[in-house]
Amino acid sequence: MGMLRGRRTGVLLGVVALAGAVSVGIASAEDAPSGTQPSSGSNAPMVATGAAVPGTPCTASARACVDVAKRQTWLIESGRVVHGPVAMRPGDAQDPTPKGVFAVQWKAEQWTSRETYTQMPYSVFFAPGGVAFHQGRMDTPSAGCVKLVESEAKRYFATLQVGDEVQVY
Repeated sequence: MGMLRGRRTGVLLGVVALAGAVSVGIASAEDAPSGTQPSSGSNAPMVATGAAVPGTPCTASARACVDVAKRQTWLIESGRVVHGPVAMRPGDAQDPTPKGVFAVQWKAEQWTSRETYTQMPYSVFFAPGGVAFHQGRMDTPSAGCVKLVESEAKRYFATLQVGDEVQVY
């Protein structure tokens, strides 16, 4: 009986370890690791503030700006463009990139979409439903995300921090 109990414990620990490994690498934004969600607790919509940033559709309160129609994005600091415009690939009519004012919720250097099982390196999650800036192929539409080439995805990942404002127009 002691040996059987030991095997059961070993199998149970193996299943728990495997489940933990899977949940760390494959999930949606709602499954963000604890401590990575914003702590404000408010679901109130954000409002863009400040003067317009020349050459972009965004205001000075943005840290990242996205123009879906022009397929461009910028990084902004203190109301000035510090990088961009950068080419990006948005979602399509079936899975559009949401428009509005958001805040970076959390980041993951290596991530896999639970919905599409697609790799999403250098993910910076900013909108409900797992919408993020991330590295991806530029010849296919995203599932609502803002896809960037690798070098730009790395830059956005390094620059943007939890709480930074993202404006999408």
